[in-house]
Amino acid sequence: MSEYDVIVVGAGLAGLRAATRLAEAGRDVVVLEAGDAVGGRERTDVVDGFRLDLGFHVLNPAYPAIRRWVDVDALALRRFPVAVGVRLDDRVARLAHPLRHPSSLAETLASGLVRPTDVLALARWAGPTVLTARAAKTGDDRALAEAWDRAGLRGPLREAVLEPFLAGVLADDRQETSDAFVRLLIRSFALGRPGVPAAGIGALPAQLADAARRAGAGIRLSHRVVSTRRRAHGWHVGIEGQDAVTARAVILATGLDPALDVSLAAPRGLQTWWFAADEAPTDDGALRVDGRRRGPVVNTAVMTNTAPTYAPRGQHLIQATCVLPSDASESGIRRQLAEIWDADTRPWRLLRRDDIARALPVQDPPLRRRRPVRLGDGRYVAGDHRDTASIQGALVSGQRAAEAVRADLGR
Repeated sequence: MSEYDVIVVGAGLAGLRAATRLAEAGRDVVVLEAGDAVGGRERTDVVDGFRLDLGFHVLNPAYPAIRRWVDVDALALRRFPVAVGVRLDDRVARLAHPLRHPSSLAETLASGLVRPTDVLALARWAGPTVLTARAAKTGDDRALAEAWDRAGLRGPLREAVLEPFLAGVLADDRQETSDAFVRLLIRSFALGRPGVPAAGIGALPAQLADAARRAGAGIRLSHRVVSTRRRAHGWHVGIEGQDAVTARAVILATGLDPALDVSLAAPRGLQTWWFAADEAPTDDGALRVDGRRRGPVVNTAVMTNTAPTYAPRGQHLIQATCVLPSDASESGIRRQLAEIWDADTRPWRLLRRDDIARALPVQDPPLRRRRPVRLGDGRYVAGDHRDTASIQGALVSGQRAAEAVRADLGR
């Protein structure tokens, strides 16, 4: 039976960051991953030559954890325009970040979606947090819908742009999410320019896994942990079809297996449809939303306009995202996409549909930015449910769990 200082269950972002930090500190650590690849939700599969992420993901280089622990240049990030296209009854309006795309300012103002009263309300709501993150960490927190009402944000900018856009980001189409969390998210969008790695979002955990191995951590794939049992001097960890292992401490960096008996935040789900096309419906890389709200699709994008590496040469990849639960049919999705893109979607080939029931942990108000990582029995927990529902939160939680283990074992 193998013995370690620390066993990390789950090779997602949190688990990989925790393993790296512990190995750097000289601890004997192994990561046990149930799947056949690292990454957890941040995974990329190649299907018929197309790179399909597990759901629609973006990487924001403005996150402090990304700047600190990730080599963004090595990922060859393909950045989306900081803009959104909005399907209206008679046209598509395009709104762009005035500082990132100053030449689009006139088009944005002429869209009919940005009234002076809306701009003032938006500034009241988000402006202080864009200037300093502390603004979102003080005062009362409430549901996003209530916060928008209080700020006077009620016009077409809210209904046709912000609501559908954020529904796909938060997996919440009722605006029940913590207002403080959303303002922090908007701040990160304002300061950064999100994109996708050229090789798919799976390149991020692959890089983190390489760092963990270089630091001395072991990573075992296809090792599904089915039990953790307390022993006199540590923990006995059972693995499906494999010999059990033991360790002085265990970090649970996955919330998918009820056998681990750890209570986690309730999840929100997203559904993503991936289509292949011979011709792109537009040459614009911006995310597009349905401002009319006439169907389950909350956002869609031609991925290959931003990252041509996501498809074979001469082909195009389109994603469409819905909030779960969804009873959307393929014909209904095609019908709505035909209207959003003003294109014939019948020749498009469905490559895959991803139903991610645990896409994000619920972030209800009041926002708790730091949840405990110690379970109090020699086990620890890591994941974006311990911090904020984001790549930033996942990485920070892994670091926090590792530091807690270091401190406790050091005693």
